[in-house]
Amino acid sequence: MLEKNVDFATYAKTTPDKNGYFGTYGGAYIPPQLVEEFERISVAYQAICKSSKFISELRRIRKEFQGRPTPVCHCERLSNSIGNCQIYLKREDLNHTGAHKLNHCMGEGLLAKYLGKKKIIAETGAGQHGVALATAAAYFGLECDIYMGEVDIAKQAPNVSRMKLLGARVIPVSHGLKTLKEAVDAAFEAYMGEFEDTIYCIGSVVGPHPFPMMVRDFQSVVGIEAREQFLDMTGELPDAVVACVGGGSNAIGLMSAFLNDPVKLYGVEPLGIGTKMGEHAASMTYGSEGIMHGFNSIMLKDEKGEPAPVYSIASGLDYPSVGPEHAYLHDLGRVIYKTASDDETIEAFSVLSKLEGIIPALESAHAVAYAMKLAKEMKTGTILINLSGRGDKDLEYVIEHYGDRLGLK
Repeated sequence: MLEKNVDFATYAKTTPDKNGYFGTYGGAYIPPQLVEEFERISVAYQAICKSSKFISELRRIRKEFQGRPTPVCHCERLSNSIGNCQIYLKREDLNHTGAHKLNHCMGEGLLAKYLGKKKIIAETGAGQHGVALATAAAYFGLECDIYMGEVDIAKQAPNVSRMKLLGARVIPVSHGLKTLKEAVDAAFEAYMGEFEDTIYCIGSVVGPHPFPMMVRDFQSVVGIEAREQFLDMTGELPDAVVACVGGGSNAIGLMSAFLNDPVKLYGVEPLGIGTKMGEHAASMTYGSEGIMHGFNSIMLKDEKGEPAPVYSIASGLDYPSVGPEHAYLHDLGRVIYKTASDDETIEAFSVLSKLEGIIPALESAHAVAYAMKLAKEMKTGTILINLSGRGDKDLEYVIEHYGDRLGLK
């Protein structure tokens, strides 16, 4: 029986445990030849995350290079179109490179320099993590390899061009469904052959320990800023906080600051086009416990118990598992996980653009879609959404597939 009396006042300092477990989730299920390397990364991170020199340098980068803090803004027209519940956005789309991803990529780049690495390697789905990591590599003078499924390369052409312009090598992945899961497979396989000079910079709160913890810590800046900004703007905390969940980095970044507050937390998964296997990527909603990519969490499985095929209109969400901390917070009952379909997401994408002049990433539009439904149910109060990225990268795809519906053709 899971112990639900968790002290969230000290949660970040005690969770995960020394072996990287959030309850029964997490850990490091890795080949023997990588055990020593991952231990080295963990020890190094534990040292530098307490170093005033590292913290000072990261704060300088966030202010001078990333343009942090990003603002919180009130969506008055969107709120009024729904009713009396007031909707706010944490504008991570205004973070340099257009999404929250740079928050952990710059931290991982600093760690790579500390460890004396020459190259950083990663996967990407929507391309935002790839662009952010290519940016970090350029900033720190590191080589960079980005693995990306061919399906996502076709959907996210602008981000592919950005990665190449920044000096990264974009490596197409052509096996399986040719999307995010296969990109992770390929990146990890490549890393196995060059880990002595390379660090694998995982793109979300997934993977073997210490990466779920590290990425959470680097992304916590989003929640720390948002909580202070919302209090300053309104004099109180939001009634609800909403964020999209694929792997879950933007969500855990925002939610981490509110865990000890009387605030309802909602993670929104991609329902895609239906509830059958291969029609969605709602791991928490339809999955069960399992191990993949070096960690134990909730995952979608096929009839053989292997990672199931997944789909989402948002390339950054089509992953068959979820960060172990999300699985833990779900079991604790602290975070509620809901879904948004492709159709609901496209509607939210259009409405936010027209009413507020903000074009959201399709990933973020999942959170907006559910928040719009929640606002109708709540009738009054406040909702804070993490607008985790901007939608420039998605425009060509949206126009091609939904242009007639949205009046864009």
